[in-house]
Amino acid sequence: MSKPRVVTVTLNPAIDQTLSIPGFAAGRVNRVAESRSDAGGKGVNVACCLADLGVEVTATGFLGAENADIFEASFTHRGIADLFVRVLGRTRVGIKIVDDRTGQTTDINFPGLAPEAEDLVELFERIFLLVEPGGWFVLSGSVPAGTPDVIYARMIELLQDRGGHVVLDTSGGPLREALTSGPEVVKPNIEELGELVGRTLATPADVRAAGESLLERGVRLVVVSMGGDGAVFVDREQALLARPPKVQVRSTVGAGDAMVGGIVHAKLQGMALADLARFATASGAYAVTRVGPGIEDRDSHRKLIEQVEIEDLK
Repeated sequence: MSKPRVVTVTLNPAIDQTLSIPGFAAGRVNRVAESRSDAGGKGVNVACCLADLGVEVTATGFLGAENADIFEASFTHRGIADLFVRVLGRTRVGIKIVDDRTGQTTDINFPGLAPEAEDLVELFERIFLLVEPGGWFVLSGSVPAGTPDVIYARMIELLQDRGGHVVLDTSGGPLREALTSGPEVVKPNIEELGELVGRTLATPADVRAAGESLLERGVRLVVVSMGGDGAVFVDREQALLARPPKVQVRSTVGAGDAMVGGIVHAKLQGMALADLARFATASGAYAVTRVGPGIEDRDSHRKLIEQVEIEDLK
């Protein structure tokens, strides 16, 4: 089997149904101006971004056998290799209500799939066949109900034993457990990192200090997204604050995933931390200007890279 440069793992994918409702308000009659459905889930979104950036990528994880067609069409369209394990049932739907007037997005998430023990075994077998020294794996998103929190930790151990690089984007128990295995890159948002370290992170300096505490656990790069305030990038030599340009926010869905895709692409290109921060931050900024995954307008993305401001936090 030919080994891909990047593999994304999505344990709990979703079909993202996005409803554009100007002036949305709970407890009222709301009228939909526009509706679309996209194959989603954090790792799927990362795969779409990387494929649009010209990276060879394979996507795996769990998909419901009864409604996999929307994912299959998306993978075919972008040239993403599909190695998802099909399980009984239907992939969940996530409803995203986008209000163009306020720039706010409201999420309504349905329950996900419940993979069996044999499904987990098959997924690990596929991952084992895909990994080789120097390959990048993106483990992102929530863990399905009934699946142990240690699943990402076990994947990281398998991947690192075979020379793979790991980017982790999850939260709560799965993040806490996975840090015991020392992923190379982690990308929590500011709330997730605050929950992990047990304190409120009010300033970029607070975020830097919390990020540095993760380096002591074997992590090499910590990227903390802070929405419109930008992101903090911390490794063992530098700590940088990247501020995105002001953009018109259409939807915040997938912004963090676009940032992860930007991080991986920059790593593949061997970029220095400042250039990586610009590229990844611009990727997240690009994502909020549109609905749906991917980075299809490379010229617009390139212009955003040039507008990202970098500040040294040390």
